[in-house]
Amino acid sequence: MTLRTVQAIRHVGFEDLGSFAAPLREAGYDIEYVDVAERDPATLNPLGADLLMVLGGPIGVYDHDPYPVISDEIRLLRARLAADRPTLGVCLGAQLMAAALGARVYPGQAKEIGWSVLDLSAETPPNPLAALRDVPVLHWHGDTFDLPEGAKLLASTPLCANQAFSRGPNVLGLQFHPEVLGARFEHWLLGHANELASAGIEPAELRRDARRHASGLEHASAVLIAGWLASLTQ
Repeated sequence: MTLRTVQAIRHVGFEDLGSFAAPLREAGYDIEYVDVAERDPATLNPLGADLLMVLGGPIGVYDHDPYPVISDEIRLLRARLAADRPTLGVCLGAQLMAAALGARVYPGQAKEIGWSVLDLSAETPPNPLAALRDVPVLHWHGDTFDLPEGAKLLASTPLCANQAFSRGPNVLGLQFHPEVLGARFEHWLLGHANELASAGIEPAELRRDARRHASGLEHASAVLIAGWLASLTQ
């Protein structure tokens, strides 16, 4: 059997595919991580992989001067999205996708860090995020974006109106983190320790909530990604 390929653009080691990895392999995808600290995304063929996934990170879309890799990723995504090739973005990845589609990305009204449920849109039946209904997900962001032209809003929270969008069956942007694994959550707390301290957020509370909610999110996210992969038009 010929495996399909997924390239996962990774900005920091612990923000990986997490609970998405097993369903991807079960669906016949061979996973290749592209660590942008070691490999220039400008060298990638934007149409080369069957699926491109752009993961989260602690920098912003408007940080292109100190981090030129941002501009490279937006150019890559602009070419890929213009061809309507299967693409999924998580947090920073979704913001980069929105920017590549011409939408504004900017600081939100407040940092949204913690576990809470999404308000799923009823205007896009069937909502590809239906598996996450009433499931607390992990939020960890300070920026937000306008809804790209031609995209459909899938989810919101009180602090962030645009939590997820789709553009046809092949393009999915997720501001929140459905992929986090409970067993690896301590990496998040340690890796983002300075951000938590500056925001006055207590790691112990996040840790307790992860113990309560992570396993349910892992199950729901596996259902989500398997359903989305099955809906792709290659």
